[in-house]
Amino acid sequence: MTLRPIPHTSLRVSPLCLGTMTFGTPVAEADAIRIVHRALDQGINFFDTADIYEGYARVLGSPGGVAETILGKALAGRRDRAVVTTKVGNPVGAGPDDTGLGRRHIQHQIDASLRRLQMDCIDLYELHKPDPQTPLEESIGALVEAIRAGKIRHWGFSNFDAPAIRQMIAVCDAHGWPRPVVSQPKYNWLDRELEAAHLPACREFAIAVTPYQPLQAGLLTGRYRRGAPAPAGTRAAEHARWLPEISPEMFDRIEAFEREAAGAGRSPLSHAMKWVLERPGVTSIVVGCKSVGQLDTLLYEARE
Repeated sequence: MTLRPIPHTSLRVSPLCLGTMTFGTPVAEADAIRIVHRALDQGINFFDTADIYEGYARVLGSPGGVAETILGKALAGRRDRAVVTTKVGNPVGAGPDDTGLGRRHIQHQIDASLRRLQMDCIDLYELHKPDPQTPLEESIGALVEAIRAGKIRHWGFSNFDAPAIRQMIAVCDAHGWPRPVVSQPKYNWLDRELEAAHLPACREFAIAVTPYQPLQAGLLTGRYRRGAPAPAGTRAAEHARWLPEISPEMFDRIEAFEREAAGAGRSPLSHAMKWVLERPGVTSIVVGCKSVGQLDTLLYEARE
């Protein structure tokens, strides 16, 4: 698997990034560790997690930490083979400092993530979502302190729009601070909103784009059929609230996508992944799986 550079860093990452959002439930710890080890053995060196991830058990304000803990166990003795990103900003409790992008919350969560991941330093630390109550200057300042303390190597963001990206760059340049190096937005064949401004901004500032949901929670895998119940084992059958509404209009678009995939001589799964990876500025895509077998399928379909 050919590694791709993240601009302005020494990091090189695999085009597939293994997501860990389902680690804990439905993916039990032992199975998750096997998946991580298989990923490493097959050339995936990029792993995505977040302080809130705990699988389907997640509720607003629950403490999270499950996926980070499992990933830390899986990478024990293998840390030098992995590039790890985690994120901060969602609620992890009921207290005033248990959410958002304030300095105290970021400082606390960096230390908590490092403990759970069993690491001295996080490669890429991302602001998970905007926090209107906190100035970006305070949030970025906390990240710069963490970089200077050796707790994180580089920083980035997820779910921020183009104006916010430009504001981040302006804040960094005004203070002489390190700029963000990575963006993790939602992006797939069905959801292209960021093409108008977000992707051009990232290209302008040489920010690596590592989208999540390239398969739109499984809708682009070819497993769903109009008028048929959701297949067993799919997200719609197990945890439908994590999916958009599958309306007749959505099926129209899914079927158009599948026709395009067939025209390109690809399976729907292969076309969904490669379509995103072929977009200018995209470095890697975040994909999840629930078994080693599913991981092997993703690897096969994404082969270069």
